[in-house]
Amino acid sequence: MIRCKMAMARLVACLALYTSLGHIPSSLGVILRTTDKIVWANEFEPIELTCLIESISTNNPRIEWKKIKNGVPSYVYFQNKISGDLERRAQLREPANILIFNTTRSDTAEYRCEVAAIDDQRDFDEILISLAVRVKPVVPRCSVPEAVTVGTSTELRCLENEGFPAPQYRWFHNNEELPQDPKNSPRFVNSSYSINPDTGGLKFRRVRKEDAGEYYCQAKNDAGHAQCPPQIMEVYDVDILGIFLKSLVAVTLFICVTACLCHSLKRGCFHKKGHNENNYNWPAQNDGVEYGDADEGHFRHKSSFVI
Repeated sequence: MIRCKMAMARLVACLALYTSLGHIPSSLGVILRTTDKIVWANEFEPIELTCLIESISTNNPRIEWKKIKNGVPSYVYFQNKISGDLERRAQLREPANILIFNTTRSDTAEYRCEVAAIDDQRDFDEILISLAVRVKPVVPRCSVPEAVTVGTSTELRCLENEGFPAPQYRWFHNNEELPQDPKNSPRFVNSSYSINPDTGGLKFRRVRKEDAGEYYCQAKNDAGHAQCPPQIMEVYDVDILGIFLKSLVAVTLFICVTACLCHSLKRGCFHKKGHNENNYNWPAQNDGVEYGDADEGHFRHKSSFVI
């Protein structure tokens, strides 16, 4: 009898120890876990957010999903149906997973799975999952100068602002990819260019004749890539384009000045006044006649006057 009591006491002690250590999960209540707390997905592809119930005693627990974006929560699964912006684009899968059929960039957010089990000792648990949707880059905007002069510096630009994560940029010359460091390639070892893969800039410190040709840029991330149409850059020994533009400016200026002068001449802006206008000088007295002052009202005959 004494031995039986001692055995029962040991059994109760063991059960209490196991319970305190968590070796009997069902008595602890609902416990959730997930396969991935940080999930990446490509836009327009399916993705499943896992909410696995490791332990529960309640037969019909209450399951809810919330989307938290910019700190503001909204329902995704509530009262046994999909709601919000995932309506008609997702479904609940056993035990409590959410399957999104075609993810979009607007789905990038945090998602919280909540399970309430009223019959369990621990009647509530939740788990937070971060979803990031990769977005394929669109066709980048490329800027390639049409003509440059040998020995001068120039820059080619490439920009794309739709892709997520931010894409890396690569440049191609005559359908051949330019190496990141020209010194590592025997073909480009004498080139003076540098590429910034983060901003898409291709800079030449000193342009060579060999740098002429067709250029295009490619933007790439984990979701895909896109490239701009090829553009031609010509390299001249002399700045023909600059000389032409300067000559054009000089000819235009000459025509404008000439036109202004002609217009002014037509309007008589440069016409000189005649000698008779406002001219009060007396004519030269070579006829032998001596004229008196104007206020005398007459003139006197000299002895040389001949009738």
